[in-house]
Amino acid sequence: MNQLLIIDDELSICSSLQFAMEDDYHVLTTTDPHQGIQWIKQKTFDVCLLDLKIGSVNGLDVLQELKADQPDLIVIIMTAYGSISSSVDAIKKGAYSYVTKPVNVDEIHTLIKQALHVKKLNSQVEYLSQELEKKYGYQGMIGKSSSMRKIYQLIGKLKDIDTNVCITGESGTGKELVARAIHFSGKRKKEHFEVVNCAAIPEHLLESELFGHEKGAFTGAVTQRMGKFQIANQGSIFLDEIGDMPLTLQSKLLRVIQQREVTPLGSNDAVQLNVRVIAATNRDLKEAVRLGEFREDLYFRLNVIELELPPLRDRKDDLPFLLQHFIQKFNLELGKEIKGFSPEAFEIIMHYDYPGNVRELANIVEAAMVITEGEHIVAEDLAKQIRLKANFSIQKQNIDSSIKSLIGKSLKEIEKEVILQTLELHKGHRKKTADTLGISERGLRDKLKNYKKEEL
Repeated sequence: MNQLLIIDDELSICSSLQFAMEDDYHVLTTTDPHQGIQWIKQKTFDVCLLDLKIGSVNGLDVLQELKADQPDLIVIIMTAYGSISSSVDAIKKGAYSYVTKPVNVDEIHTLIKQALHVKKLNSQVEYLSQELEKKYGYQGMIGKSSSMRKIYQLIGKLKDIDTNVCITGESGTGKELVARAIHFSGKRKKEHFEVVNCAAIPEHLLESELFGHEKGAFTGAVTQRMGKFQIANQGSIFLDEIGDMPLTLQSKLLRVIQQREVTPLGSNDAVQLNVRVIAATNRDLKEAVRLGEFREDLYFRLNVIELELPPLRDRKDDLPFLLQHFIQKFNLELGKEIKGFSPEAFEIIMHYDYPGNVRELANIVEAAMVITEGEHIVAEDLAKQIRLKANFSIQKQNIDSSIKSLIGKSLKEIEKEVILQTLELHKGHRKKTADTLGISERGLRDKLKNYKKEEL
């Protein structure tokens, strides 16, 4: 049973509440707030019903002492109608809720049950998140596949050195997560980590965003502004989508990196910098250099160490752990208690290719959890497009397995098997089958007729 502490200066209220609650909780009551504080220091309680005014003692002061000793303690304030504004202040200081006197016992029961339920969910999410991080993750990233373990090892090697890093990979693979892991697990973790999306900011604003400007440096510059490089001084700056930075700014960025100083727009005074530069892109920068769209000298400055993130389709072993992570996350955000996926839905999830990678997976799970009406996500809760693509992949995989069984057969037998399997893949659609096989519809029709004759 949960432990309940009641602190109120009226003995009759303590007695009546104890009588009403003792069937469901282990109850201790006191009219002396100092006694209550002592008990809190000696024993763990789950819930405390606390009077806002206990004789000459201010309940807010008692609240602070209770929470200092047991931060997870659920405190419900009991207050007279005229003290509601004070009880709102109590909530700001950590109380779960408040009730007005005379106390409604049913309301108290409901509040306590709700509070204990929320506490349990939070505890489960925290525990499971810690376990996932311990077993299958690193600094917020989830995965135990060999490719992800290599990423974790490389982050461990990079975190305490100042070498520039370029993180590559498709959109949605978690490039910013890796950049944050490098910063927040290393020696610069107590300093600023600044993010600039080079593709999302117009060219005429990007220079000011990066390097800052003085008042009056250009039309609209009504105040002085520090750039991201100055804000990140002693810390790290993450230049996301660096491959989309305009060429005119690439030369200025190169100069800042080489000289380790920045001059704000409209100023003649250079500011010395000690900044770790981490860049990221989903483009092939070598190809961009070849096409003249990215400076070669900047490429070599940024790409001292390249860290390539694998797409989700190449690390399907991590899917179960990612699914567990997102279910926990969205259960908390959506107020749900989804336990997982049905076998059919899980098979679809495992056979989908995720062109949007982990970001797309998160969106798929969230959408399914919003739609589902049960404790498990079923196939119908997943978007039709995802089901179709996954089913096509499953059928193709089955056909690939079937092709292995053709070894040792005659070419005529193989041709027949391939045609029939392709027809099945396209669910009897002859035009799609003919297009896939590279033959005419008439030729396909003739072959199918011959196969029927052979069966007679």
